[in-house]
Amino acid sequence: MNPSEVLVKTVDISKSFSGVTVLNKINIEILQGEILGIIGENGAGKSTFIKILNGTYTPSEGLVFFAGNPVHIRDTGVAKRLGINTIPQEFNLISHLNVYENIFLGKELVKGNHLLDKQQMKEKTSELLRELNTDIPPDAKIQELSVAQKQMVEIAKAVAYDSRLLIMDEPTTVLTQHEIDVLFRLMQRLKERGVTIIYISHKLREVKRICDRVMILRDGQFISLDPTDSLDEQEMARRMVGRELNQIFPPKVIPRSTPVLQVRNLSVTGLLSDISFDLHEGEILGFSGLIGAGRTELAEALIGIRPLSSGQIMISGRPQTISSPIDAVNNGIAYLSEDRQGTGVLTNFDVASNITLVSLDKYCKPLLDGKKEKARTEEYIEAFNIRTPSTKTRLEYLSGGNQQKVSLAKSLDPQPIIFIIDEPTRGIDVNAKKEVYYFINNLVKTGISCILISSEMEEILGLCNRVVVMREGRITGILEADKISEAEIMFHATGLKEGA
Repeated sequence: MNPSEVLVKTVDISKSFSGVTVLNKINIEILQGEILGIIGENGAGKSTFIKILNGTYTPSEGLVFFAGNPVHIRDTGVAKRLGINTIPQEFNLISHLNVYENIFLGKELVKGNHLLDKQQMKEKTSELLRELNTDIPPDAKIQELSVAQKQMVEIAKAVAYDSRLLIMDEPTTVLTQHEIDVLFRLMQRLKERGVTIIYISHKLREVKRICDRVMILRDGQFISLDPTDSLDEQEMARRMVGRELNQIFPPKVIPRSTPVLQVRNLSVTGLLSDISFDLHEGEILGFSGLIGAGRTELAEALIGIRPLSSGQIMISGRPQTISSPIDAVNNGIAYLSEDRQGTGVLTNFDVASNITLVSLDKYCKPLLDGKKEKARTEEYIEAFNIRTPSTKTRLEYLSGGNQQKVSLAKSLDPQPIIFIIDEPTRGIDVNAKKEVYYFINNLVKTGISCILISSEMEEILGLCNRVVVMREGRITGILEADKISEAEIMFHATGLKEGA
């Protein structure tokens, strides 16, 4: 290997927190103009490794070389000056600012008189967004955007700067296949310009498709580094978990015929129109569609976040008025948000406080019964295999997959009869996904009914008894049995077919 080709070299890079080693002596040379995939289970050390490269963390020991020179990347400012930029897994955008203000934050364009050149920033933002084939207005407020649109802004923000090393941490978890294809074409263009890309993903098919080489980490240890075309997805998964992965989806449970939720002619002004469907007891009812189809907005309407303009919701045969999330909880409806850190959990709270957040009244007599709360939390930690030092560990110190398990436990603690689950495996590894799938399967075995919103076609096909397909705020089809296929779902999602 010619040393002049090496952009990043790490020598015995290690990181410990409170005496616990989370990354142990990682040695790697990353080439100029390559796309390097990094994979591993949640907690394998992937995020820690890239946070050392982008200046979020400093290593406990070891050296980093950049373009042949030893560097001390003591903060993110140093990383940006070197040309290291990151598209983070969790959004790092300021909600009350516009899109263009976020993209040029800290590197604002100015006119000759030192005033902000807003027009030029808007024009450049439009160019970046056109390159990503998205029509987000440059002056739109971040708080008005969907999760997928926020992800596109994060990508545009990172690409706006002249990067030598671009780190992408789970950039496709909320994107449609079309948007992923656009992103991959952009990545190839950047690669052709000599930009080095580190690509972290739990989607092994994507890693196989876009990456030149793949590094596998497990429990903070380096496992292997190989050309991607020398490994198949099964071998990648086996190395990630250190064992063979058996059937990833459990056998489907046959639901009862009794409807537990009946929605009739539900509409929300400007978002949803004439939505009608039934959810049966013990059923997993999938909701599929392209980004912007209205699936999350429907979930928010069902739990009282979005007021209905018309329509009726019946639970166990009785009409109910649900005008707030508290009404939803009181009527036995739980909701797992797609935006884990935005609305799913409180990362500066500990594990126990998050799990009992919605059902706190169960633990107060009238003061908080700490022993009862701790005991219940420990049951969830064991049942969901949550990797945490204790019940009092703050969530910001847990991996994304373990945060998601805490969020699931929080939603389940009020003992719902209906569980609306929005993108439950966003940003978690293949083994954690399997655990979530079996968890959902066990829920419906007990009679709980689930609405599953997912952009992962495999999940929809592998888990759901029936599939509701949405497009532009309407239902275009409800598929059952042998009609549930990727092609049939896409026909309805794109408007080529309409009707149950």
